Amino acid sequence: MKREALLDAIPNCLTATDLPLAEKSLTEKYVGKVRDTYEMADGRLLLVTTDRQSGFDRLLGAIPFKGQVLNCTSLYWFEQTRGIIGNHAISSPHANALIARKCAVLPIEFVVRGYMTGSTDTSIWTQYQQGVRNYCGHALPEGMKKNERLVKSIVTPTTKEKTHDRPITPAEIVSEGWLTAEQWEFTSSKALELFAFGQKIAAERGLILVDTKYEFGVASDGEIMLIDEIHTPDSSRYWLADSYAERLAAGQEPNMIDKEFFRLWFRERCDPYKDAVLPTPPDDLIAELAARYIQLFEKITGTAFEPDLRLLEATVLASLTK
Repeated sequence: MKREALLDAIPNCLTATDLPLAEKSLTEKYVGKVRDTYEMADGRLLLVTTDRQSGFDRLLGAIPFKGQVLNCTSLYWFEQTRGIIGNHAISSPHANALIARKCAVLPIEFVVRGYMTGSTDTSIWTQYQQGVRNYCGHALPEGMKKNERLVKSIVTPTTKEKTHDRPITPAEIVSEGWLTAEQWEFTSSKALELFAFGQKIAAERGLILVDTKYEFGVASDGEIMLIDEIHTPDSSRYWLADSYAERLAAGQEPNMIDKEFFRLWFRERCDPYKDAVLPTPPDDLIAELAARYIQLFEKITGTAFEPDLRLLEATVLASLTK
């Protein structure tokens, strides 16, 4: 999409939904950082991905068409990875919406990292700078540089808590009762398998899948499956592969095609964890992030992004009555 169209779309971002709750269709609503989740009377879930942009455990603004890009990117990856693990996706009545199987969410986020990077307090690079050499149970060598590739990809889990995610070791996950040993072994191995597949596909598209997070849930029949999202620019970090080595050697940041540059803009201007009021990002920065999200979708899927301009509420409700 042209930059002018993205700038024009900023006032019309989808920042909230208000689908009517009725006994025969939607029964409850939960508002997350990015998604609004509706429980359905038949036991399924309706997940609406909004344009809300989160970071540092708070809202940073809204990005045009972000919700559609995230949902459609996940749909692509959900289909591509069914041979690795089942997932909760059933259908998508609108580019912002996903009908999914309801699962009991496992209370651990599976962050898989292939590189020494990051800007949040829990990121591996932030922790490494502070002298940490054993991160989530993994021994890290001395002398590593920012954005350097790790010897091997590692799972660095965090707890899903109300206030702030906490890095945790596999032993602590089991001893504190977050997961059983069997659940940890299965999900962590699947996370690494998903990441390896994602890196392979990304490399074929001229991209580096740097790190990502996965979430898993247990369906009513006991099956553990992939939920939430997968390999999106919100849950993952991507760099352009062709310039990576040269920029690393020069001490420059990689060419990013995710939200990291947006987070760095806030990091450079405030303390996003402590300041009560955050600076307002300029429209050009918002449009740039939207353009990168769309670029990533197109590079990964090989298809042009076409925004779904149908009315969300009417389209979704009509699909539920069929």
